Amino acid sequence: MAIVSTSPTSFSHLYGTHHSWLLGLLRRRLSNRWDAADLAHDTFIRVLKRPPEAADALRERSYLATIARGLCIDHWRRRQLEQAWLQTLAARPEALQPSPEQRAIIVETLYEVDAMLARLPRKVSEAFLLAQLQGMPYKQIATQLGVCERMVKKYLAQALLHCAVLEAELDGLLVE
Repeated sequence: MAIVSTSPTSFSHLYGTHHSWLLGLLRRRLSNRWDAADLAHDTFIRVLKRPPEAADALRERSYLATIARGLCIDHWRRRQLEQAWLQTLAARPEALQPSPEQRAIIVETLYEVDAMLARLPRKVSEAFLLAQLQGMPYKQIATQLGVCERMVKKYLAQALLHCAVLEAELDGLLVE
């Protein structure tokens, strides 16, 4: 696969030609002009990192829409996680509420864990969630997933390894 670099002129042209169109698309999808503006910005940041090959306006829009669609999905997933976290917090006494800084750190960590789980095979992430969130024993997880207990142990070891790598990344110990 050949890497094609986008010159500043061609990026400026791409941005100038399609920014308003993309912003309108995202506004309709998100029903929020601020989120739409953020995601349009993020879309063009991604384009800078991975420029499209030379193409006509239709292909450029398709490329931008594909990136924006993925960012929308991430945005909605993040919102669901945040809402679930806020509902959990609402059930706690005020004395046990975390500070705004702690909340932000917790929400960001939830996003990272969710993204890590999304990269794992389905049964691995499902076993991890059943064990960690529902406290199910291995035997019950094995029955639910239709595998032997040994596989559940392997799944959980794989998930915990990914958690350790994520923790090292978050602590800045690993460099990509």
